[in-house]
Amino acid sequence: MNEYTMPVLFGVIVGVLTRLHMLRTDYRQYPTYLHGKIIHIALGFIAAGLGTVAVPSIMEEDFTAITFLTLAASQFRDVRNMERNTLTVLDGFELVPRGSTYIEGIAIAFESRNYLVIFTSLLTTFAYLTVNIYTAIIVGAICFVICRKLMAGSRIKDIVNIRSADLHFEGAGLYVDDIYIMNIGIPDKQKAILKYGLGFVLTPKNDNSKTTIANLGQRQAILHDVSTALGVVRDSGEPSLVPLAKRDLDDGRLGVFVLPQERDIEKAIRVIGECPTLENAIRMPSEAKANRHGGIK
Repeated sequence: MNEYTMPVLFGVIVGVLTRLHMLRTDYRQYPTYLHGKIIHIALGFIAAGLGTVAVPSIMEEDFTAITFLTLAASQFRDVRNMERNTLTVLDGFELVPRGSTYIEGIAIAFESRNYLVIFTSLLTTFAYLTVNIYTAIIVGAICFVICRKLMAGSRIKDIVNIRSADLHFEGAGLYVDDIYIMNIGIPDKQKAILKYGLGFVLTPKNDNSKTTIANLGQRQAILHDVSTALGVVRDSGEPSLVPLAKRDLDDGRLGVFVLPQERDIEKAIRVIGECPTLENAIRMPSEAKANRHGGIK
């Protein structure tokens, strides 16, 4: 053992614990338990090791060792590609797919969390070597809180108001409240939809929210989360029983039609509200110069 053994060990432990905290299997069952988690824990250990050894390398003026951090960027980019490819293949077998926007968001999250582990291990090891272990514990706790905050992200309930709405037919047209969803001409399917279906209306809180929920990927994410949490009454080869979300073109409201096996309206509203706001779907038209200044000069 030498003077760097305990700081390096401490930094690796804090980094791995941070990755374990950010690795949660929820109702969507991804990452899978157990083998999917093993992959991410192993990568978290590697990330923690890279972040930790960078500090002693700098102190010993061994700057060539820092090049390992550039290799880490390439390695964790492959993690992003791995997640994207895996989920894209699996998405073809979902009754209600995630959609490419949701998949890309998950892939970005898994890549970025390894970078958070690197920064956490680097900072805690630096605090241990330059001050003492107690300062390192404080720094580790602060990093832990920051990682938890960054992991949370925003939710649909933050940008829209959600209420239940009646499903009804006008001829062959299916409506959620006054929002047209699709055309169903088979009487038996109409009866099944009225029996099992639920409707919800999402009213955006501002113009930015209106543009965000208009994104097709964001809509598909909502449908997937509801269908995963509450089940879905459909099978393959039944296009008339596919959950859909359609816009009211006049005011930007979103009508959501789902066919859950568990017909609990309050629970469905909570699931929709907890659906993540996808980073790739967020739009902020209010920040455009033309909208801020009333025109281009």
